[in-house]
Amino acid sequence: MTDTTGRTDSVSAPDPAPVDPTGTLDEALDRLHAAGPERDGWLSNHGPMAVEALVRHGQAPAVHRWLDHYSHKLEDMPAPTTRITAENWHEALGDPRRIADWTMYFAQETAGRPWQDVLTEWWPRLLPGIAAGATHPVIRVGHAVRTLLGGGANAPRVTELAHGLGYWAARHQPLPALNPPTSLVPAPSAAAALDAVPPVADQSGGIRDRLALLTTFPLWPEQYADDPDVARARLAELVRAATHRYATHGHGDPIMLVHAATAPNAVLRTLPALPRELWPQSLAAAWAASAAVTASYSPADPVPHTAAPSASSADEIFARAAAHGNDHTIKFTDTALDVGGATALTAALRSIELISPAL
Repeated sequence: MTDTTGRTDSVSAPDPAPVDPTGTLDEALDRLHAAGPERDGWLSNHGPMAVEALVRHGQAPAVHRWLDHYSHKLEDMPAPTTRITAENWHEALGDPRRIADWTMYFAQETAGRPWQDVLTEWWPRLLPGIAAGATHPVIRVGHAVRTLLGGGANAPRVTELAHGLGYWAARHQPLPALNPPTSLVPAPSAAAALDAVPPVADQSGGIRDRLALLTTFPLWPEQYADDPDVARARLAELVRAATHRYATHGHGDPIMLVHAATAPNAVLRTLPALPRELWPQSLAAAWAASAAVTASYSPADPVPHTAAPSASSADEIFARAAAHGNDHTIKFTDTALDVGGATALTAALRSIELISPAL
């Protein structure tokens, strides 16, 4: 069955508590906020996203051990350069050298007014650059907003939103296909649209090289979803389709293809914090991000997959992802549990199989 958001319910799906009673998440975020959002000049810091998912799904006792293991991948926050203001932010948008400046800006903004107001002001400004940082900034924002919406708007969690927004602003770079898109024939469903995405001409480089080669996407949805509820349902459909598709196509690039699902799911998680009039354009941006990742990394052919054992519960599968330890596996399994159902759980197990363990 589906609920009003368009998600598929599953009898084995967990019902995680909205607030962490152990304080582990706040401790972990405090540990992480001394670090920058990247290392080696490009690779993303997945720590805040992974620990939020671990705590949400009952794995709080494992969080600090996971962070201890992950800590060698963290670098200090870069030094700030020039203060960003309401008057000069345009010139700093998309400048990764200003990561610390942007983080300080959003820390000040969220300290001076409600975080929802800051998010609402900046969401439409940042959406065109949704694929920035290989979609990690929007995913980080989605995890932060989910926690804040759960009733935990304390200092570490608001600071985490500031870090996510700052990362997104610093890495902001619109997709070629969004400026403007050149569409193929309409696709009748999200699954069909993902299947129809043409691969980029050269898949030998990194994601920035591949995104620069994007030229066209299928038109989906067939008509602009100007009704917010329709837009939300279509977005849930996209998350479900991208999650299911990983089961048969994840081998193309097991790590990068998780973002075809986790990026639009981050947008879906953020919608309740946004004015409804922003939902349709959020769907359009989420589709562009998912299609861009699909075009950049999807393999030529699907492969058969083994279905998840019928007795497997969502809790058991997430526990396997936590024990596996890879940040992408943890985050993708978190999204698969949001989707629910046997195919999504199968896709989660496929990620555990394909991605190298970290613990």
